[in-house]
Amino acid sequence: MRIGLLASGRGSNADAILSAIAEGRLDAQAAVLICDRAAEAVSVAQRHGVPARLMLRRDYPDRVAQQTAMRDALLAADVDLVALAGFAAILEPVMVDAFEGRILNIHPSLLPSFAGSVAPGPQAAALRAGVKLAGCTVHVVTAEVDAGPIVGQAAVPVLLDDTVESLAARILAEEHRLYPQVLQWFVEGRVTISHGIARVRPRDEPANLRPERRPPGDRRWFPRS
Repeated sequence: MRIGLLASGRGSNADAILSAIAEGRLDAQAAVLICDRAAEAVSVAQRHGVPARLMLRRDYPDRVAQQTAMRDALLAADVDLVALAGFAAILEPVMVDAFEGRILNIHPSLLPSFAGSVAPGPQAAALRAGVKLAGCTVHVVTAEVDAGPIVGQAAVPVLLDDTVESLAARILAEEHRLYPQVLQWFVEGRVTISHGIARVRPRDEPANLRPERRPPGDRRWFPRS
């Protein structure tokens, strides 16, 4: 499986994914990393020997044009799956439609709680709400922000003395563990989505679901029940 990564910041989740590939925990190939800001993520890709593209917003007339160029770069790289690894922009239909069902995102909350990226942020919102568990979620990207099928989650306790920074650090450690694991589930063909609900088939359960018929060139692999 060929994975394309989109990043906007320091690239810690991209680093976790690329490290998992290098260590053999994720049986995939990183085809390209695209960054929409002059960020550390480009250096992360270069360190792992992955082609990196810097596609800055200022170089395009609007966000749709920018994401159209990103879409074309991902298509040219022949990616099977797109992983948002700290990508800060909301995806436009031009991107979501081109890779329908094949874009994953990781969000630092237990969705559907604290969806979106509006200030003060999911970690601060969790502390304000007084929840006892926080965490992260890997979900399929759809047109509605943070509302796609949930594939995997990891929870962490919220401690009495937690700050936004300490909680965020504990959640981030789980993001780095969870994201490569979920990607590997896709590699193994264990994820099915039906009626907006994702199911992960246990490794020892026989795969008795037939692949859904797709048009030529459409590389989505989700089977249907």
